[in-house]
Amino acid sequence: MSESEKVADRPSAGPPPANSVDRFFKISARGSTFAREVRGGFATFFTMAYILVLNPIILGSAKDKFGDQLDNVQLVTATALVAAVMTIIMGVGGNLPLALAAGLGLNAVVAFQIAPLMSWDDAMGLIVLEGLLICVLVVTGLREAVMHAIPQPLKQAISVGIGLFIAFIGFVDAGFVTRIPDVANTTVPVQLGGTGALAGWPILVFCLGVLLTIGLLARKVKGAILISIVTMTIVAIIINEIADIKSWGLTTPKIPDDVVASPDFGLLGDFSLFGAFGEASVITVVLLVFTLILSDFFDTMGTVVGVSAEAGLLDEEGKVPNLGRVLLIDGAAAVAGGAASASSSTSYIESAAGVGEGARTGFANLVTGGLFALALFMTPLLTIVPLQAAAPALVAVGFLMMTQVKNIDWDRYEIAIPAFLTIAVMPFTYSITNGIGAGFLAYVLIKTVLGKAKEVHWLLWGTSVLFLIYFAIDPIEQVLGVK
Repeated sequence: MSESEKVADRPSAGPPPANSVDRFFKISARGSTFAREVRGGFATFFTMAYILVLNPIILGSAKDKFGDQLDNVQLVTATALVAAVMTIIMGVGGNLPLALAAGLGLNAVVAFQIAPLMSWDDAMGLIVLEGLLICVLVVTGLREAVMHAIPQPLKQAISVGIGLFIAFIGFVDAGFVTRIPDVANTTVPVQLGGTGALAGWPILVFCLGVLLTIGLLARKVKGAILISIVTMTIVAIIINEIADIKSWGLTTPKIPDDVVASPDFGLLGDFSLFGAFGEASVITVVLLVFTLILSDFFDTMGTVVGVSAEAGLLDEEGKVPNLGRVLLIDGAAAVAGGAASASSSTSYIESAAGVGEGARTGFANLVTGGLFALALFMTPLLTIVPLQAAAPALVAVGFLMMTQVKNIDWDRYEIAIPAFLTIAVMPFTYSITNGIGAGFLAYVLIKTVLGKAKEVHWLLWGTSVLFLIYFAIDPIEQVLGVK
């Protein structure tokens, strides 16, 4: 896609604000419309609604030190409530089309690394503590300063890497790509479909969804991503009724028996802020909090930069609008997630699906957050979208974000190599944080060997040291006798 085509695809500056809502969210000023914001809000919700199913499965399947498990219904309520409240707050306070919910990866750390060492109350208290410390970093200006210290080409590389990562997520969620079990004794880590070939109706739904989405995008049809999600959900429901299908995965596309379900707020407030220090050594607790902060810090950074860049909201210096407020709200979301026992909540890269639909302001968050609020009472109805119908949106958005790769100067190795590592490590390790860390370390190293160490911002030096600790956490724990 040429630069002129890319610009043409994005909304141009519109007419003066039509009303106070338009003026508050700067909808017309950012070249958007209410229709685009609404479509974007729906698209973001449907691409991340899986968290209402997946987060309870991850947290609910684990036992704490005392053998206790969290209630699934209560986890669904907590997950939906935090996502609804914090997404709306981000929309009003940060004015970015950036939805928040329980963070994948972070919830696995809580379930399988932290909970076995202490009670659930203590584990969630660590999440609250992590969120509070992140808020302190924001208030002191350190978190924002780190983001501003990153060279523009690395920010672009982060966006491209996230594009590949989110596309990979789409392929994996749909079952188009699967992990080959270790017992197969093969050096090939992934394969096509479940057996090396595509088979089954769910995969067909995904493939048709990808074709429909890219066809609509190529035709520049308004609402392409949302049209695809809704259409393929209907197709999936029909197929599920007439075909014998063993499993769709997390979500089965069928008309629910009950439309309304009562929420259970029993987990709210079940946390102990400093209880972990009585269950594990101080060193262990500090390392656990450090890991949570580093993952949350840089996952959010990559997501905020990537989504803002795709929405065309970065200024001439590559800075995100309202960054201080955005980061503070994200930190508060971690606190809210821990306080509600939903695990740490963070900004979602799936928000890029809403941007792909034209969302440019926080008004889209009111729609996404409103749908999460409805999910508190209408979970059976709002979670019928199978991953196979939503995943094509992630593949399409991955393409849109990938187009920023042309802005990186690949002839300058001091930029090209760190950019490459940032882009490659994200999907290959299934982690935004790992990709950013690899890029930072490579950038600092290359600048140093070229005799340009003085060009590296001191915050990048400090951050790189933290990443060095992050990547070497296992031997450090062994030296300190934590394990």
